[in-house]
Amino acid sequence: MPGRLKIKKGDTVEVIAGKDRGRRGKVLRVDVASKRVVVERVAFIKRHTKPNPRQNVKGGIVEREAPIPMANVMLVSPDSGKVTRVGFKTLEDGRKVRFAKADGAILDQ
Repeated sequence: MPGRLKIKKGDTVEVIAGKDRGRRGKVLRVDVASKRVVVERVAFIKRHTKPNPRQNVKGGIVEREAPIPMANVMLVSPDSGKVTRVGFKTLEDGRKVRFAKADGAILDQ
């Protein structure tokens, strides 16, 4: 398991490899064990679901986002809008925060 994750839920990322290359979206879920992320409106798959009246689920073909490897996405800097690598630094007040290496923007508030 990695020490610190560079991509977290709620970050805006851009896909840099695969069939959805170039698309941007918000991270909905991060799976630490398999190092995969689910990005909003990226990597759609079709699932055939059975109806389940107890949980109010209708049957049919449902489209949803599939997890993609974390190595296939890069973080988008909130200040410049460019894709960037992520670094860690300690501020004067002692907090350890993530920052965008492209323009130095602080990612954690």
